[in-house]
Amino acid sequence: MKNIVRKTAALSVGLALVLTATACNRGEASAEGGKVTMAISTLNNLFFVDVRDGAQEEAAKAGIELTIVDAQNDSATQANQLATAATDGSLGVIVNAVDSDAASAALSPVVSADLPIVAVDRSVGDTKVASFVASDNVAGGEQAATAMAEKLGGKGKIIILEGVPGASSTNERGEGFTKGLTAFPNIEIVSSQPANYDRAKALDVATNLLQGNPQVAGVLAMNDEMALGAIQALGDKAGKSVSVVGFDGTTDGFTAVEKGTLLATIAQNPAELGRQSVQIVSETLAGKDVDANVAVAVDTVNAKNISEYTK
Repeated sequence: MKNIVRKTAALSVGLALVLTATACNRGEASAEGGKVTMAISTLNNLFFVDVRDGAQEEAAKAGIELTIVDAQNDSATQANQLATAATDGSLGVIVNAVDSDAASAALSPVVSADLPIVAVDRSVGDTKVASFVASDNVAGGEQAATAMAEKLGGKGKIIILEGVPGASSTNERGEGFTKGLTAFPNIEIVSSQPANYDRAKALDVATNLLQGNPQVAGVLAMNDEMALGAIQALGDKAGKSVSVVGFDGTTDGFTAVEKGTLLATIAQNPAELGRQSVQIVSETLAGKDVDANVAVAVDTVNAKNISEYTK
């Protein structure tokens, strides 16, 4: 099954069509109102706020009542939320997993209820889904590593701030970092530690790592929130003696690129991830075939092209 880059196009699916198709698939009578649950790992992160906003915008166009639940990065909380979605009248589930490995068990009630599942940004273990919508995290990780290495002239010491342990995005971006740095053997990773995609956590982790490794010339962060935490830890060194690269392409990340404190961010377009996840669940509920994997393109945003993203 091939990955494709889908065009940004609002797909309006009539509510009656959604409900009729779903009623047919589940042997239930058609009724007014149609709900889809979107389970997000955390809304304490601008990236996922953008995912939510894009999803809500598209849901309004598609005639879907979208219920957003926030797990606050807790797998047990998300499991409870998914169990509720399986019994509260939801016609389908969009899930952004806290922990990809734990997601299979958490989604069991949804699978048992025969509800279509769309995974967004992070995979869900071996659970069968209608579609997986995500950025190409491996390619993005490679781009981030290359941007850093080229800035450092192919040599120097760096630290890596990792995302939530177990999340597919953490694993894939780490894989991309490794691939990208392979071409630069004189880049030394002196430490790589999780900061859970959180700015405050990254501030603490980066502060400690920088104190223990004063010769660090670069920080690779697996998202913009952690990159911004590292910038806080660096103070006046950020963008001068120490380069920082983030991942996500958030508004705050773009602002930091404009200021020169962030060398680059790998822009995912999170709102597009949200929009496409709703488009796909709409198509699924309407009985249409959907692509098993949908890849949303990523771009390296730096001082040279930042104006294209902040118009």
